[in-house]
Amino acid sequence: MAKWHAFGRCKTRLSKDIGRLNSAKIQEKMTRHTISVALSVKKKELIDISLATSGIGFRKSKKWSNSLGIKNFNLQGRGSLGEKMKRQIINNKNLCLKKNFRNIIIIGTDLPDLCHMDLISTIEELKTNDLILGPSNDGGYWLIAFSQKLFLSQNLYQPFVNIEWSTNNVLKKTIANFSSIDLKYNFLHTKIDVDKISDIESMNKLNCLNFQ
Repeated sequence: MAKWHAFGRCKTRLSKDIGRLNSAKIQEKMTRHTISVALSVKKKELIDISLATSGIGFRKSKKWSNSLGIKNFNLQGRGSLGEKMKRQIINNKNLCLKKNFRNIIIIGTDLPDLCHMDLISTIEELKTNDLILGPSNDGGYWLIAFSQKLFLSQNLYQPFVNIEWSTNNVLKKTIANFSSIDLKYNFLHTKIDVDKISDIESMNKLNCLNFQ
């Protein structure tokens, strides 16, 4: 899931510290990094990729997706983050069935330290677990993945119910949503979602991001 790196319309909290132009540059850089990681795993024929865009319309989304080397794309649409993720599952379910994929992995584009092993580890974990979550430092998650058991069940959208998004209990509430369901879940390691300058400083990635 990616937001178009428009001047003044992305990374608004970060832009208060480093300016709108620099925050837009960082957004673009992190998006391209995420796509590069995903494409490297796609080359191993382990995944297919669908880009979920916001901030631009259908035609520009198609052009942007093509420029990134991705064939499949959808607009994120309106609503909360949970509604947007649910919509992407619905939009991509037929594609998954057609290509015989039974797992779904959703990631954002705020992770400068994302690597191909994060995705490969997720794929491996889904062989023995129903749900995989990558916790983030802000109480949410940077990745959520569903196994075939959830993919084919009526509980696929359960984690997005009654969540107060952008709060520090998103992860806890997501797990609680599954408390009445018999499933196995596991966690990846915690990562930092880059939303403000302190996130960059805590990762010691300021020079690497090169937004000057």
